[in-house]
Amino acid sequence: MIIRNVEVEGRGGLDVRLEAGRIAAVGRRLGGRGDDDLDGRGGALIPGLADHHIHLFALAAQAESVDLGEAKDAADMAALVRHAAGGRPPGAWIRATGYHERIAGDLTRERLDELAPAHRLRVQHQTGALWVLNSAALAAVSEGGRLPEFVEPTGRVWRGDAWLHARLGAEAPPLAPTGRRLASYGITALTDASVTTDASAAARLAQAHRAGELPQRLMLMSGGALSAPQDGAFAVGPRKVLLDEHDLPPIETFAGWIGEARAAGRVTAVHCVTAAELALALAAFEAAGARPGDRIEHGGVIPPAAIGQIRGLGLTVVTQSIFIRDRGDRYAAEVPRDEQDDLYRCATLRAGGVPVAGSSDAPYGAPDPWTAMATAVDRRTRNGRLIGPAERIAPAAALALYLGDPADPGGPPRRVAVGAPADLCLLKVPLAEALAGPSAELVAATFVAGRRIWSG
Repeated sequence: MIIRNVEVEGRGGLDVRLEAGRIAAVGRRLGGRGDDDLDGRGGALIPGLADHHIHLFALAAQAESVDLGEAKDAADMAALVRHAAGGRPPGAWIRATGYHERIAGDLTRERLDELAPAHRLRVQHQTGALWVLNSAALAAVSEGGRLPEFVEPTGRVWRGDAWLHARLGAEAPPLAPTGRRLASYGITALTDASVTTDASAAARLAQAHRAGELPQRLMLMSGGALSAPQDGAFAVGPRKVLLDEHDLPPIETFAGWIGEARAAGRVTAVHCVTAAELALALAAFEAAGARPGDRIEHGGVIPPAAIGQIRGLGLTVVTQSIFIRDRGDRYAAEVPRDEQDDLYRCATLRAGGVPVAGSSDAPYGAPDPWTAMATAVDRRTRNGRLIGPAERIAPAAALALYLGDPADPGGPPRRVAVGAPADLCLLKVPLAEALAGPSAELVAATFVAGRRIWSG
């Protein structure tokens, strides 16, 4: 096909020919006619966006969950859960996500029993690290009354997603709506960062890609061994190391995990939300030796002194500016003022020579990259508070966070150039206009390997 009359890298009035999944020509008034030519109406044609850290099954499951993220207090939460219960028969499951203690304090199964006495209720903390189950739910997943050690009598289940999934026996949620939603944002590449991904989950994602349900190119992390299929339905990404500050491993153990990743020919991506998790990760990379491609996921708290060490180790930081918008008002109330500049850094990392890439961590963050770009530029919370003004970056730099190759996040931005894969995002307006007010509504069409996967 030929996409006509588009802006490419600041030059307007260009045509772009796509052949065999790649960009075959870029120029003015290209001759010939394709089977599916498209008038770009002067909009910018840019590389498709890459979300470098997302959780696809959890994002798909969110569509059938009660979202507690906007609940202001316990009364709000109770109303949301009771509304969901009203549409389900007694004994049915209710899945709620996005909980934080600011809503109603620490949850226990007894408190959840009060909210849903006739249903099986499980509530996930917004970090994704914790589930809380009511008594009926706890009884349903117990094995003859026995529970593993990570399940507390209070109904709190720490990092028990794989166990819960196995006990629930639930079918994986449909992925096609998630694929369409992400395509509508101009996203053409996804890195699923779930540590729980095993051969079965990987096969389900591969099949979704083959069927067109997830048309984006896929890279999968995992905590264990993983092999890529011969047809390229997904690529194998870094080995994921998931840290919890309340239960940090010995540095020797951590360094051993890095060594196992090396033996499998993989780099390492480390979940680091707190300063303590980051300190351990940096010490482990010092002990085991860091390699290009090793990553810090989130970088939720990065003290200034750590920036030089991150640069020296050659690590990439894959961050989520969207949390400044969505959680920033809580950060402003709970995080000491002199530590707020350490939250989800961007500009100072880039200035310090650290590669930085953007991502959503969806469903724990909003999956819309355009809102995240706007937040990287203004660092404003939902209520307009400014968090970490020194971390603001220019609009073009914010876009570049999503243009790195999935195998090299934070690396050189991909380009609309002859020979490049035809993974593209067509905007309704020139790029300068789009960057002045980033919005997913400005996406006109999305292409993967030259095939249109979304148009609006």
